[in-house]
Amino acid sequence: MNAKLPNTNPVWVDPDDAPELTGEEIDRPDAVWRIGGEVVSPEEGKAAFREMLHRGRPKAETVKESLTVRYDADIVAAFRSSGPGWQTRMNAALREWLETHTPA
Repeated sequence: MNAKLPNTNPVWVDPDDAPELTGEEIDRPDAVWRIGGEVVSPEEGKAAFREMLHRGRPKAETVKESLTVRYDADIVAAFRSSGPGWQTRMNAALREWLETHTPA
């Protein structure tokens, strides 16, 4: 009679996973920094490493402000019907209006 074996999933380790770097490993004096196979100075390597840690999209030159505004439904429908990017076009229309008018 066969004994029932426990159901366990084998632990799988991705061979491409590199170990996490620590501050000690980054600052080792005997470390060789390479970018694309080319040996670079530790300063260049650390700068490139720091740059790669910055995730997400780059910072915009002009910062947008998030707020809640209520517009008439027909105005919003007209801009939405123009397709993707309608909010950017609406912003441009308001900017154009400001060029010829003084806000009260």
